[in-house]
Amino acid sequence: MRNLYALLAGGLFGAGLFVSGMTDTAKVQGWLDVFGDWDPTLAFVMGGAIVPMAVAWQIARRRTAPLLGGAFPSQPDQGLGRNLVIGSVLFGIGWGLAGLCPGPVIAALSYGGIPVLTFGMAMLAGMALAPALRSRLDRTLPAE
Repeated sequence: MRNLYALLAGGLFGAGLFVSGMTDTAKVQGWLDVFGDWDPTLAFVMGGAIVPMAVAWQIARRRTAPLLGGAFPSQPDQGLGRNLVIGSVLFGIGWGLAGLCPGPVIAALSYGGIPVLTFGMAMLAGMALAPALRSRLDRTLPAE
């Protein structure tokens, strides 16, 4: 039953990404082009994501366990460290260049063709290489 709910939630999330235009690379790049031909319409998508999640986090704080079992994940580190900044910059560069990020890539795999498939494969390669690169970066740079 838990997997069924996960499938439904994933399908709803993917449909939301498609309907909102987050899988349209030109629209996303228009959103990110704040000094050019800026398209502010994706601000509604951001607001539509932040508001329900803020409510969900408040509900989760009052619960001792998730509705479908298991345990809540631990709270992430709230600090602004080097790894967060570097990762955010790399994510932003990739998002701006390609107009896609991980969720929309998965949502667009069935109809996006070769460009989306290529991006998805590059994303998977980056995810596989990231731990080794992070380890090397941690050895190279002084501790935070």
